[in-house]
Amino acid sequence: MARRFTRVRQGAEAGMTTAEYAVGTLAACAFAAVLLAVVRSGGVKSALAAVITAALGAAG
Repeated sequence: MARRFTRVRQGAEAGMTTAEYAVGTLAACAFAAVLLAVVRSGGVKSALAAVITAALGAAG
């Protein structure tokens, strides 16, 4: 009986890995979407342009 329970338990745990990867992938995609929205906003875009312009000016 204990062997049967162990087999069933191991089989149930095998599917959890896939579910955890799916949740992690969804969380990463949501974070990327938020980060993209922030980077595309006007304030951040102008700040990045200023940093790049300053870096190119210092290099030249």
